[in-house]
Amino acid sequence: MKKLVYLFIILFSTVFYSQTNAIEISATLNTDTHELFVQQTIVYHNTSSVLLDSIYLHNWPNSFRDRHTALSKRLLTDYKKDLYFSKEKDRGKNTIKNIAIDYSPVTWNKEETSEDIIKIKLKRPLKTQDSIKITATYVVKIPKDQFTRYGRNNTSYNLRFWYLVPAVYNNGWQTMSNLNMDDLFMKPSNYTIHFTLPKAFHLQSQLLQTKKENNTQITYLLKGEKAVDIDLVISKKENFEKINTGEVIIASNLGGKKLKKQVKKEVLKRALDFMASYLNKYPHKKMLISKLAYKKNPVYGLSQLPSFLAPFSDVFEWDIKMFKVLSRAFIENTLILNKRTDAWILDGLQTYLMIKYVDKFYPELKFVGNISKIWGVRSYTFAQMDFNDKYPFIYQTAARANIDQSLTTRADSLSNFNRKIVNKYKAGLGLQYLDEYLQDSIIPKTIKTFYKNNTLKIAEASAFNTILKQHSNKNIDWFFNDYLKSKKKIDYTIKKVEKTKDSIKITIKNKRNFSAPVALFGVKDKEVKFKKWYTIDTSKTITIAQNGFDRVGLNYRYSYPEINLRDNWKSLEKRILNKPLQIRTLKDAENPYYNQVFLTPTAEYNYYDGLAIGLAIANKTLLRKDFVYKITPTYSTKSKNLTGSFSLLYRQFVENSKVRSYRFGVTGSYFHYDKDLTYQTFSPFVNIYLKRKSLRDPGGSSINFSYKYIDKEPNPAIAYNPEELKYQLFSVNYTYAKPEIIQDFRYRAGLQIAKKFSKVDFLVHYRKLTDSNRQFDFRWYAGAFLSNKTTSDFFSFGLHTPSDYSFQYKYFGRSETTGFFSQQIVIAEGGFKSKLPTNFANQWITTFNSSVGLWRWLEVYND
Repeated sequence: MKKLVYLFIILFSTVFYSQTNAIEISATLNTDTHELFVQQTIVYHNTSSVLLDSIYLHNWPNSFRDRHTALSKRLLTDYKKDLYFSKEKDRGKNTIKNIAIDYSPVTWNKEETSEDIIKIKLKRPLKTQDSIKITATYVVKIPKDQFTRYGRNNTSYNLRFWYLVPAVYNNGWQTMSNLNMDDLFMKPSNYTIHFTLPKAFHLQSQLLQTKKENNTQITYLLKGEKAVDIDLVISKKENFEKINTGEVIIASNLGGKKLKKQVKKEVLKRALDFMASYLNKYPHKKMLISKLAYKKNPVYGLSQLPSFLAPFSDVFEWDIKMFKVLSRAFIENTLILNKRTDAWILDGLQTYLMIKYVDKFYPELKFVGNISKIWGVRSYTFAQMDFNDKYPFIYQTAARANIDQSLTTRADSLSNFNRKIVNKYKAGLGLQYLDEYLQDSIIPKTIKTFYKNNTLKIAEASAFNTILKQHSNKNIDWFFNDYLKSKKKIDYTIKKVEKTKDSIKITIKNKRNFSAPVALFGVKDKEVKFKKWYTIDTSKTITIAQNGFDRVGLNYRYSYPEINLRDNWKSLEKRILNKPLQIRTLKDAENPYYNQVFLTPTAEYNYYDGLAIGLAIANKTLLRKDFVYKITPTYSTKSKNLTGSFSLLYRQFVENSKVRSYRFGVTGSYFHYDKDLTYQTFSPFVNIYLKRKSLRDPGGSSINFSYKYIDKEPNPAIAYNPEELKYQLFSVNYTYAKPEIIQDFRYRAGLQIAKKFSKVDFLVHYRKLTDSNRQFDFRWYAGAFLSNKTTSDFFSFGLHTPSDYSFQYKYFGRSETTGFFSQQIVIAEGGFKSKLPTNFANQWITTFNSSVGLWRWLEVYND
């Protein structure tokens, strides 16, 4: 019986192996013309359950062809115009000479909307379990690496997505254009690659390789089974270090020159063993870890700190950089998912592993490393943050600004900030959240089962969800629905605490429409005395026994990504303030256990006050708050008087509405507008920001209402007009902006009402870059008084220098009529750059301003 089982396994394995696509490539690199001459054979197996009448190939080398490709357009939306305006000699393309199927030439065509996808119409439909042989001859011109970092530079070639790849058929053809996201969906294939180079060059890849050479050339033979995404690094200098950990050979050029090879080997073996404990052993013999791969996916927060302070040890810095790239390669080379639809599971696994790795091997490490030990810094909250605290901190940054997106949003619809950082962190925090909540190693078990079941197979994130439900005995529908599929925020607060003789009644309120489990803690001197999870829909009163703790709180260890921790604590001792006051001299990270006040030195200048030096008193932390105040008393060195300003702002975001957010506030100021003459302003306002179609759409629109009271001190030495000294203004403005890199379009419509006048104005601004990268700029302004009973031109439209009666422009010398400060240009109202005899219009005005870029910052203008 055992023999029959073994025979069945062998036969099944043979059939499965035979169903793996095979790709054979013979390529020669011409380093003079930067061209690859390629002959490629693809043995394609139909592993689907349907007849295939067409085959699709991804031709991503052709995505660099011209400015009309999906890649070029995508880079423009990322404000990168290098490819769009590049010269033909710097771009890349793929010139296909012929394509044949089973040695019979076939016709092929590009997709109508995609230069980098090829469709081959089959003469005979391909049956299930049958295969065909596709042969192609083509020439790849390698682009400069300035566009996507892949391509050529003066010393090397970094090649990725450089050959034809069959598209995946999984409930339909999964075709995709290159969008500079490094996410080509491909099935594992068996590779045999012959790559010929001039003798002066060296080649590295993730495949096992041998080489033969003659007097002028070297031919590398690369072989690998069930591999994906073959990267090649070709350079004049052999700068890759090969480290054999015993099971895997790591070829890397990721620095670490100060570390001995034995230390690197031990660190790499530890990292691979750690990943294997959560996933499984790496199924391939070799990995390529390049400096470029790290630059494309760095450890954020590590390289942003000044290197001269040496915040981290050489071992840790090399280890964490290596682990970031190593874990990504480990996962992406073995779990085959569509990264545009299921990116969250890959991102979540990597971030979760990063968190666990640091927890295990660097538990005491701080976010700013050794900087946290510096006197004067170590008392700050950001210096006390653990290295892993950066994940919830960055998530909160996006969530509080309402620029986060759901984890199931297609990757090509995410903003760059969310795709590269925020969603990765939120996905990892989600797995960490489940790990804390479910306990019993359910998440590690689920990860391991999911990985084993799907190694080197086409997989979907839904399979992870299914396994997780099977392992868990708790209701986790909240995770699969609201946490993954929406951008709903978790936000709980302790509303009330009643202390009796031997128990405590705690009322917890859910401030949002997301009922996720919440952890309640009882704490004494930072020691946890009590912890229990609850699920609360709206509000709930919980009674617990006293156990020696002096305060209760929610989410004490930040086990889940909550948007606001400031109202999560209640002291059980009688205090005037629930949280003590904390005063800082510089801006700090938010500390939920204190009421924080920041004192920041400030300085600003105008001609009449001189240098106004002061101290801003504010509550604004590194994270956004809904309510922010700032009071800035200053001393003016020239006028020898106290001056200053203040602002009180409150912001409220709106969900499921055409309105993105409301902003209410009041501002005021007291400075000088002329020598020894003061002015004061007081202005309440309301701003309504409308929602964009998506976060990848630039700009937006808003409606602004404001009231402004202005009181100016009269000059007793001259006759003055009372209407110019004390007045009130009510304004309504609608603004729209779409600042794309090739063309920038904006307009504004406004209404202003005062006691003696009312007027409307309209501004349109359009900027255009031509195909030759020359900039044209057009501006049209129009305004008219609806009524005007004023007796001077103080409130009139300005042709070249507005009087700025509402004090909205930063004039250094607003009352100067001669001298240096009278030459200050503010492009507003009429927008003329030259002074004309007639500057003001008291009925109506219309102006047209234009400019043309000649060279760099040199322009010629016309008004």
